[in-house]
Amino acid sequence: MKVIMTGGGTGGHIYPAIAIADEIKRRYEDAEILFVGAQRGLEKTLVPDNGYEIKLLDVQGFNRKNMIKNVSVLKSLRNANKEAINIMKEFKPDFVVGTGGYASAPIINNAHKLGIPSYIHEQNAFPGVTNKMGEKYATKMFLGFEEAGKYFKDPSKHIVTGNPVRAGFMSVEKEQARKNLGFKNKEFVVLAFGGSQGAGRINKAMMSAIERFNGDREITICLATGKYYYHAILDELKEKGMEIRDNIRIMEYIDNMPEFLSAADMVVSRSGALTVAEVTVCGKPAIFIPFPAATGNHQFFNARAVAEKGGANVIEERDLDNEKLIETIINMMNHQEGLADMAAKSRSCAPVDAVRIICDNIEELKQCND
Repeated sequence: MKVIMTGGGTGGHIYPAIAIADEIKRRYEDAEILFVGAQRGLEKTLVPDNGYEIKLLDVQGFNRKNMIKNVSVLKSLRNANKEAINIMKEFKPDFVVGTGGYASAPIINNAHKLGIPSYIHEQNAFPGVTNKMGEKYATKMFLGFEEAGKYFKDPSKHIVTGNPVRAGFMSVEKEQARKNLGFKNKEFVVLAFGGSQGAGRINKAMMSAIERFNGDREITICLATGKYYYHAILDELKEKGMEIRDNIRIMEYIDNMPEFLSAADMVVSRSGALTVAEVTVCGKPAIFIPFPAATGNHQFFNARAVAEKGGANVIEERDLDNEKLIETIINMMNHQEGLADMAAKSRSCAPVDAVRIICDNIEELKQCND
């Protein structure tokens, strides 16, 4: 079996693709899997780090603010289409799976032209442009949220699956994760991050929390800033003359997120579809701060779905007050019974069968076509 996985740009597109690829390899040990992404995306490092080969296309998304710049975008897209066809003719995949992001468009579109079955997974409640355009070429559309279906045109193609989460998030025990990361069992661990690119407003709020809890032996703050903010935050702390104590960990990016999530007592984060899936699979109470500029405000609806079941608190960015965030953290830390209840309710929102449903459907359709 040969499979092309395509998608990228951010972790939200890449990690679901890796989760699907891992399940295919689990079912078919001799399966050959090739990823195709964009030269400018995170996939160029994340995919090889997870053990898969990747080919990169020189393609970029359309610039909606400066249409003149799209002349070069169209040129690169034409070249990417040619390269995509060459890749597929050489590799000869049995089928293609796309998970969104502009890198997937040349593969999905041209797979249709070559008669290769293609499947698309849409992670969000409000779909991305690439996946909406690709629906007409896809054999089936896998939906992370049922609500996404109303934005597509062909309900006969839709299968609600939830969002794929890598197996590592389901297999790491909290005690072992804490031992591996050097956390004590009695510490209250807060994990804060803003997605693969970071989030300036969350970082700013967590800076206040770091100042408040620095040196407090009862609580540990782990903040993943994103590469664009990391050095600025360290410089700001240095300017304040603040000596960072052992209970504060500031990182640019978290490579081993399954361990950090398993070790955490609570999470402060954005609420992209993948983040919500990973947090709930690990059964972590969360303070979700949705990205207000997300298309269709989908992050708010992702967060609200968990909050309505009691597994999270939602603070919209316009209402985010640094002291309010600190008070919420303290309240959650001091009410362990309520925290345990939130953890159980968070876990009840987890899409535990997404990867199985996707691969079962691909297998069934492949057998029908063989």
